Amino acid sequence: MTIREHLEERESEYLSPYACLSKNSRGRFKDEEQCDIRPVFQRDRDRILHSKSFRRLKDKTQVFLTPDGDHYRTRLTHTLEVSQNARTIAKALSLNEDLVEAIALGHDLGHTPFGHAGERALDKVCPLGFVHSEQSVRTVEVLEKEGMGLNLTWEVRDGIRNHQTANTPGTLEGKIVRLSDKIAYIHHDMDDAIRANLLSDKDVPWSIGKVIGYTTRERLDHFIHDIVVNSRDKDDIIMSEPVAKAMKDLREFMFENIYQNPIAKSEESKAEMLIESLYTYYLHHLELLPKELLRIMERDNTPAERIVCDHIAGMTDRFAIAKYEEIYIPKTWHG
Repeated sequence: MTIREHLEERESEYLSPYACLSKNSRGRFKDEEQCDIRPVFQRDRDRILHSKSFRRLKDKTQVFLTPDGDHYRTRLTHTLEVSQNARTIAKALSLNEDLVEAIALGHDLGHTPFGHAGERALDKVCPLGFVHSEQSVRTVEVLEKEGMGLNLTWEVRDGIRNHQTANTPGTLEGKIVRLSDKIAYIHHDMDDAIRANLLSDKDVPWSIGKVIGYTTRERLDHFIHDIVVNSRDKDDIIMSEPVAKAMKDLREFMFENIYQNPIAKSEESKAEMLIESLYTYYLHHLELLPKELLRIMERDNTPAERIVCDHIAGMTDRFAIAKYEEIYIPKTWHG
């Protein structure tokens, strides 16, 4: 018996009957030989962790564009907080930690520079549309490893594709990540807003605080405990009605006070214009795209509009700014 097979047997012994066992995976995009040490979801986690798109998350905006401070969240730190929330819940419910971690680490790989402002800009100008969850799947299936993809399991790709609220993942582990994503951004966006002096804990309405707590720490703890208590021994991942309503109300409060705050979002129109300008430029200069993207376009007969989105979505904030300056900003002439 290999180490991997031994670990798979241990999963069968201690995980919940509702867990997704590694040995029961629906398989990979393309069949390949099993690792003799790592079960499939652990292997997927490792592939994501070592990918270029994962490393680029460190220079992509979460909420505050190019903030003046070292402690504001980035897309990478958001991803790590989602992963930690999800693993805590999965461990408490005896579900598959490797699977939730792989989904969590991969869920935002396709996100644009400048956060949702960049996503809106690409969705606006690209006739094919743009959704970051679908782009994350495209990143792991097609774009990584110079067009070879990471060849992840169905369960991980399903969890990445369906991590947004409107969708329903096919595993409980995927459902954990979907909720953990929301919990993470509500928690850390509030924390960042307090750091930026845009809000204080006292600003949160009493009707919300009395249900889930009056500080960011209390609310995070309450959300996770509520999910664990209400999902234990169930074939679903759920919150109690009062806490689910409080989360909805807190999210609406965040939209009114942070996500649509003119101070916090003062630079977003510039970011959107920058992304739209880059899209238009590269659509008319396909020859300037990276060679691996041009090979993918030819190999898969991919529309130019999608390939241009692939290029721009893969940029970090600072790379996008540098490219815009290189293309559009006149340089000093030296005679």
